[in-house]
Amino acid sequence: MTLVAGVDTSTQSCKVLIVDAASGRVVRRGQASHPDGTAVDPEHWWRAFQQAVEQAGGLGGVEALSVGGQQHGMVALDADGRVIRDALLWNDTRSAQAAEDLRAEFDGWAEAVGHLPLASFTQTKLRWLADAEPENAARVAAVALPHDWLTWRIRGARTLQDLVTDRSDASGTGYFDSVADEYRRDLLSLALRRDASDVVLPRVLRPDEAVEGPGLLVAAGAGDNAAAALGLGLAPGQTSLSIGTSGVVAAVSSTPVADASGTVNGFADASGAWLPLTATLNAARILDAARTVLGVDFDELSRLALAAQPGAGGLTLVPWFEGERTPNLPDANASLVGMTLGNFTRENVARAAVEGLLGLMGTGVDAVRALGVDVRRVSLIGGGARSEAVRRIAPEVLGVPVDVPPSGEYVALGAARQAAWALTGTLPQWELEGSETYEAQARPEVMERYREQADRIAASNDW
Repeated sequence: MTLVAGVDTSTQSCKVLIVDAASGRVVRRGQASHPDGTAVDPEHWWRAFQQAVEQAGGLGGVEALSVGGQQHGMVALDADGRVIRDALLWNDTRSAQAAEDLRAEFDGWAEAVGHLPLASFTQTKLRWLADAEPENAARVAAVALPHDWLTWRIRGARTLQDLVTDRSDASGTGYFDSVADEYRRDLLSLALRRDASDVVLPRVLRPDEAVEGPGLLVAAGAGDNAAAALGLGLAPGQTSLSIGTSGVVAAVSSTPVADASGTVNGFADASGAWLPLTATLNAARILDAARTVLGVDFDELSRLALAAQPGAGGLTLVPWFEGERTPNLPDANASLVGMTLGNFTRENVARAAVEGLLGLMGTGVDAVRALGVDVRRVSLIGGGARSEAVRRIAPEVLGVPVDVPPSGEYVALGAARQAAWALTGTLPQWELEGSETYEAQARPEVMERYREQADRIAASNDW
């Protein structure tokens, strides 16, 4: 049996899967936690990786390894390869003003790199560093992403020139052109407020390329969403819809996209194609809020929702409970509208919560489709995918078949699949046993009503 390893270095933890390269069967696994916070010493990632490997029984017999990781973070290194300050993670929002400033200073972001600056992205964190900690910014000799840095440590690399990355993670920095497959040094210089021509950036490997590690090959790795798409085996026409604490719509596209509105981020994927992506602040917690208000558990919430008719009797929930990113309404509130004495029932409230969640996700699907990306079916993953009501109502609201793969660690599995690709030269075709497909009559009126109410509320409120 040929073994490969897939690593998921996420915000919360490090997970390691040891996998049979031929079948994709997980042989053993390990996991270790990362510290809380939005700024973290990367040494914690290295220690967690070592602990997870130990829990997984070590890397004995493993011939190739790949790392999938949280995107966008900033790991600033000095000329000796030392970390200059705690890494700023994707969810560190101190660079929000820097994002606004960079948008104002350059108006061709979407055409240049596929998306507009956001507080999540690396280039805005570098601008924050230049403004808030100029002494540290002056010491920057190299910039890496979390997965780049961990890959570097795993390899035992000693020089900055040994840093490597892949196109999917590089495409989320804000200074990489995934169409030309080259860094935009001018945009890096703009972010750092200095000539950055001498700053070392990780070499971008091909999706099937590997470098030498300690007794094994180390593949290019990937950003977490791209690794998950690879783990799910998504191809053009297929879209993943992840319902977790936040919501992510990620569609595999054979052609690049650029959205000047900033709604869709035109990232690259881990296979050589592209991964147009939208993200929402609200997702699974919408169901949790509805369950709490109704005083039921999740199973009963599903039963109530499925007992109501499509459209919830005219009730519509616009679920911007914590503000929203897609659409960009950070100060918004949620609204339940269309209430009458006849339709205000427990069943309709439960149904409105599920349809509101799917309407919000459908906004992202619509935005991706509007850029010419084909969306023929959706893979539903994340904690919210466990809801039977979400599974059954999703094809009605989204208007396409919905696949629900078995619960799994798809970032780590995608990294393992990439490692197998680099090892054998052929992308393996692994079957996801236990996947279920849900189909139903499309109910476009539900999505249409959601859009109308969301647009009306956005236009009439001043939060």
